[in-house]
Amino acid sequence: MNDPFSFLGFPTTPLELISFVLSIVTVLLNIRRIHWAWLFAIVSSSTYGIVFFEARLYGDAGLQAVFIVASIWGWYEWLRGTGQDDKPLVVSWLNRQGWIASLAGWLLGFVLLSWFLHAYTDTDVPHMDAFLTAGSLLGTLLAARKKVENWHVWIAVDVLYVGLYVYKGLHLTAILYAAFVFMAAMGLRTWARAAREGVR
Repeated sequence: MNDPFSFLGFPTTPLELISFVLSIVTVLLNIRRIHWAWLFAIVSSSTYGIVFFEARLYGDAGLQAVFIVASIWGWYEWLRGTGQDDKPLVVSWLNRQGWIASLAGWLLGFVLLSWFLHAYTDTDVPHMDAFLTAGSLLGTLLAARKKVENWHVWIAVDVLYVGLYVYKGLHLTAILYAAFVFMAAMGLRTWARAAREGVR
């Protein structure tokens, strides 16, 4: 049912192709700050979890489960969350303390995940998997709180993911993440304008 086939000259599987399409829709909706993005994120995380597990990218596979939980929270935040003075959540920038906490969290996540993946799995890329997994989680959490900097994180992470997925033979997913780099740049521009205007 999930037998490999060629799509546009690249080897893939039906599940990877489905995940590819769902992920594109997720990011496009995210750029426009449409809350249905979180529903597509939940579904694409479910399908990509299987794809990554089969590729022995266990950090990424486990991250998809965290993404599902974070997406439920993000969906709630976009619909019911509050920002400063208990007003509806609007697009905003991190302050200096937020930047420091974000980078420290990324570093801590990287160290812990590297240790876990190296000690308890047979992955051949524990450090890169851990670094990008921790960064992806940070990007999701920042997006849930409508922080512009989520796009900075995604640009950095997506560039590195392209190389990782090429190395792992997930060529269609590598193309997806190359597209994500450009989409994240669009998202950064759109959200920065929204932050200046103080809109949701």
